[in-house]
Amino acid sequence: MQKEDLLQTHTRIAPYIHRTPVLTSRLLNEIAGANLYFKCENFQRMGAFKMRGAMYAVLQLSEEQKSKGVVTHSSGNFAQALALAAQSVGVKAYIVMPENAPQVKKEAVKGYGGQIIECASTPIAREEVAAQMERETGAFFIHPSNDLNVILGQGTAALELLEDQPDLHYIFSPVGGGGLIAGTALAAHFIGQNCQVIGGEPFGADDAYRSLQSGQIESNETTQTIADGLRTQLGDINFPIIKEHVEKIIRVEEAEIIAAMKLVWERMKIIIEPSSAVALAALLREKDAYAGQKIGIILSGGNVDVQHLPF
Repeated sequence: MQKEDLLQTHTRIAPYIHRTPVLTSRLLNEIAGANLYFKCENFQRMGAFKMRGAMYAVLQLSEEQKSKGVVTHSSGNFAQALALAAQSVGVKAYIVMPENAPQVKKEAVKGYGGQIIECASTPIAREEVAAQMERETGAFFIHPSNDLNVILGQGTAALELLEDQPDLHYIFSPVGGGGLIAGTALAAHFIGQNCQVIGGEPFGADDAYRSLQSGQIESNETTQTIADGLRTQLGDINFPIIKEHVEKIIRVEEAEIIAAMKLVWERMKIIIEPSSAVALAALLREKDAYAGQKIGIILSGGNVDVQHLPF
């Protein structure tokens, strides 16, 4: 993996994605005691950073693969991203979604032309049904986070952030399946000037924190967190990148996630989902350690069901 791979990924997907804004807030700077730069992927197409990785993965397919379509499993954001990315280039998308996935996310997938196949809400059920669809349709399987093309695509958010703010000391990213933080870590490594990457993760789904401690991929026994986008776990492709390039992972309580989400809604006047708020919550939890620094924060998405807000 080279710097050129990341730059070439960005060039390739640029016509299909938004270059999202970087926003600041004087009040949030005061609260954090640091200078914060929010990369607003809630303004990305389909409302989350996942459009980047999905788009790059689809663009890398051969013509024969495109003719048979793509398949993935996702509770929401990658489901929407792959459906829209596939639709953008005229490819069929089969999306395996747990039956308890938010209705708003299912509707969005349908709106982007994706064909939904429902499954039980366990990681094993997702994988089994996706594998079955792969066999039945010949569609190409694209993993939401444990895929090198997806990781490179996700890394372009931090690449843009570092182009706009080259002298960041840290970038904080939420950690779910590991695709975003792995891509962010690659961008910081290749493009940043001694820029370190810190992950934020809920206590209720802290597999990445434990994986970094033990040096091997740990599983989640439960995933009791409001941050529904972070209920997944690391994979064998992204974990080595995380292990090598991520400084640390800070775990946060549910109340801290909700408080950070509320702060962004109230003070920045923008909509983010709970998973997005985890990175800011992690910084605020240990803010004394980062006082006076220039810090990038990736606001990963804004696909929230406004009928069921946590505040």
